[in-house]
Amino acid sequence: MTDILVITGLSGAGRSQAADDLEDLGWFVVDNLPVVLIDKVVELSTDVRTGIEKLCLVVGNAHQQTGILDVVATLRRQGHLVRVLFLEASIKELVHRYEASKRRHPFAEANNGLADLIDKESKVLQDVRAAADVVIDTSSLTVHQLKSQIMSLFGPDSAADTMQIGVTSFGYKRGLPADVDLVFDVRFLPNPHWSEELRPLTGLDSSVQRFVMEQPLARQFLDQITSLIDLTLPAYLAEGRSYLTIAIGCTGGRHRSVVIAEELGQILVARGYRPRIVHRDVLAN
Repeated sequence: MTDILVITGLSGAGRSQAADDLEDLGWFVVDNLPVVLIDKVVELSTDVRTGIEKLCLVVGNAHQQTGILDVVATLRRQGHLVRVLFLEASIKELVHRYEASKRRHPFAEANNGLADLIDKESKVLQDVRAAADVVIDTSSLTVHQLKSQIMSLFGPDSAADTMQIGVTSFGYKRGLPADVDLVFDVRFLPNPHWSEELRPLTGLDSSVQRFVMEQPLARQFLDQITSLIDLTLPAYLAEGRSYLTIAIGCTGGRHRSVVIAEELGQILVARGYRPRIVHRDVLAN
């Protein structure tokens, strides 16, 4: 059995950068691969003489990604561990990247503007995106932040047969995070923002943590989430899910959601998981 990661996604969203990051992590990477060649590449890589244990296949643009889901299903039936990573970015960001690089979009034969071409490609790939195990939005990520995420998900410390859980705190005034599975709203808790002493601090400060967790509802809420996790995570695993992202939201994303996300992370650690905690808006003004 070979550990196979298939990288798909929108043109300009960072497939080649992700490939470089995975190569640094010890994966054998084949970049810009047409779907019709995947079977042959996998067959050659399984020869014990190659010494390949982790194979990363970076599929080409949307024209070349046709049929990828059928190929993935076939590889899984053959007993390979196959995961699909889909990379995307906002139309505005992709337009900026194409204009900066002066590169030609793969759909450029159509008589449309760049934004329309990107939107068309996104619609062509919507089924691939829906079936992906992991979706990463690179719109606001630096190359270093993308590498950190890739390392967290596919690095040597990740367990391929264990659910990988992400916990994200966020502020509703900046919108929901992209591609989360479970969202919990903690705006019902008293807001430290209204305390002049606590306002400049964040949920990573002990005084804010005490303020939030001294509220009886905070502990009751965490108990309820814990019960839900105990119920659903085994079911997600039974369905073959490898990744789960839980989002905790408050108004600004700096106080209540941060505290609850940190507390939930500790609960998950106590249950044997290794959650990745991200505070999206903790430094926002």
